[in-house]
Amino acid sequence: METTKIALFKGRKIRKILHKKEWWFSILDVVAVLTDSPQPKTYWAKMKDRDKEMSQPFPFWEQLKLLAEDGKMRETDCADTEGVFRIIQSIPSPKAEPLKRWLAKVGYERVQEIENPELATKRTRVLYKLKGYPDDWIEKRMRGIAIREELTDEWQKRGAREKKDYEILTAEISKASFGITPSEYKKLKGLKRENLRDHMDDFELIFSMLGERATTEIHRNENSQGVPKLKSDAKAGGDIAGGARRKLEKRLGRSIVSKTNFRKLNFQNKLK
Repeated sequence: METTKIALFKGRKIRKILHKKEWWFSILDVVAVLTDSPQPKTYWAKMKDRDKEMSQPFPFWEQLKLLAEDGKMRETDCADTEGVFRIIQSIPSPKAEPLKRWLAKVGYERVQEIENPELATKRTRVLYKLKGYPDDWIEKRMRGIAIREELTDEWQKRGAREKKDYEILTAEISKASFGITPSEYKKLKGLKRENLRDHMDDFELIFSMLGERATTEIHRNENSQGVPKLKSDAKAGGDIAGGARRKLEKRLGRSIVSKTNFRKLNFQNKLK
């Protein structure tokens, strides 16, 4: 499954997506950084008109789905590091050399992470630490990431192909575990583009892990194949976490599903 992220070059956002085991970057974002043009789409269109080689998508660039300003995933012209270097050569800009060095570093880090996954884990830990998360929360979050990756690997091997498949299966686990879908959960916490799990407390993370780990084990135990069966398993795995959550809620006399997000928690901690 492709992974989308936002990278920063001198404070400017450049969207990127993990595709074919390497980073591909939004061409429009690169053009905007290099030219400071208020209309990077028009600038890029003129570049393609002038350069026949550049006008052809393959193998120079591809259209991949990235998160747009309206919050939706939209087809966007993207290029790998080599392709972006080719674009940089066509745009006279004092930012060209720093951008080349930045791209080389980002690309090299990804190669390192593929060869040694522990590096990616270490970098993620450092980022959470810099954001102000406590060590015990980071440990749970990192374990949750590993469990999630294990689950999505099983989905891919067992018939999930489209992004929508993963969304449906994730929603099934969430509904059974917490009584609400991820989109409803984000709305409850006042989130928009942020990662929901980065705003969960300890119990929310624990029950998320339980639902997903149980689902993975059910898939393996029953050798599940095809999205309909995976969906049924997802509900069953979520039901296990949901049952445990309800028992704890009854004992504690409060809901585990919380409106609190990390921004609020961080603000409260600073007031203490």
